[in-house]
Amino acid sequence: MTDLKPADALRQHWTDRLPAAWKPFAQLSRLDRPIGWQLLVLPCWMSIAVARTGYGFFGDDLKYAALFLIGAIAMRGAGCTYNDILDRDIDAQVERTRLRPLPSGAVSLKWAWIWLLAQCLVGLLVLLALPHLAQIVALIAVPLVALYPLMKRITWWPQAWLGVVFSWGALVGGAAVAYEPDGIAFETLALYAGCILWTIGYDTIYALQDREDDALVGVRSTARLFADKWRLWTSVFYVSAIALWTVAGSVAGAGIVLAVAMSLIGAGLIWPMLHSVDDKSPETALAAFKRNALIGVAVLLAFSLEPIWRTIRPFFDV
Repeated sequence: MTDLKPADALRQHWTDRLPAAWKPFAQLSRLDRPIGWQLLVLPCWMSIAVARTGYGFFGDDLKYAALFLIGAIAMRGAGCTYNDILDRDIDAQVERTRLRPLPSGAVSLKWAWIWLLAQCLVGLLVLLALPHLAQIVALIAVPLVALYPLMKRITWWPQAWLGVVFSWGALVGGAAVAYEPDGIAFETLALYAGCILWTIGYDTIYALQDREDDALVGVRSTARLFADKWRLWTSVFYVSAIALWTVAGSVAGAGIVLAVAMSLIGAGLIWPMLHSVDDKSPETALAAFKRNALIGVAVLLAFSLEPIWRTIRPFFDV
């Protein structure tokens, strides 16, 4: 059973070379699907870039970026493991998820809990390395993260709850580089709001794969809620995210270049991605969802243009 892969896993990945006994744990953490931790860490990095607008990057920013990367991989894995523990009966009834380690029997429930705690320990070590304000902000998210797997059972908007918790890194990143007496800046809050809407957009696309199965087992999602109008609603969320990101950069002190870059991201990356999805082909929804990593990197680069210039400009003034 350890060689079985979920339907949405990468066909070839470095985890394939792990010992057979380790592979199910890598699958529990979705290490063979790096898109998750990529989307989790990007808001953290964006918040550093926004905070450094008008100043340039500092030496400690590289340390924080590395800590957020480690934390994102560990906590995304912990979140997926926890989600699979709670959803193991539902996953067994859904075509795309029935081969996950718990419903397939590749990992026992006991060892899933042990693996969850091990990943949380890594996250704790990262937390202890962050400034005090960032530690407090990160801990506030813990109960919200714990409640997320239940949202699909009680609301049509689990994607919104995911947006709240999956974008939390924007607040933690802003807190990590903030001057503590000032607290979290308005531009960080605007960035966070934009990331929430972005998450609702891309997770609605992801949920398109499961609409039929979700209807059978009673799982709710915005993909089911929006029905045939999903493309319109998702477009609204993406456009609103771009607008809020532009506000965040502008308040921080970025110029017209940021607004132009955001417009180009919308026209050149988001619009084609939305129109690449065929409602009758789940594979196109998964492919479009994965393209959000590129969108996030483009947004990060747009935020980084001004602080990068301020960082390197002294070398040109010599």
